[in-house]
Amino acid sequence: MAELGSGFVRSGDIAHLLKKEVQNVAPTRATLIAKGMLYSPSHGDNAFTVPLFQEYMKRVMPNFES
Repeated sequence: MAELGSGFVRSGDIAHLLKKEVQNVAPTRATLIAKGMLYSPSHGDNAFTVPLFQEYMKRVMPNFES
């Protein structure tokens, strides 16, 4: 998700980046929302709850490959 930029990211775009179907990433999304790491302001939109978290993820996982 950090690779897709800041702001709201569509669930379909995340699934596409991971080369998976949206249904397959939905349980992980639900878990991250339950833990308070993500929020979903509208159907299919996702955003980090912590400001600048996408920059942090890029720093700690610079060689991430889906």
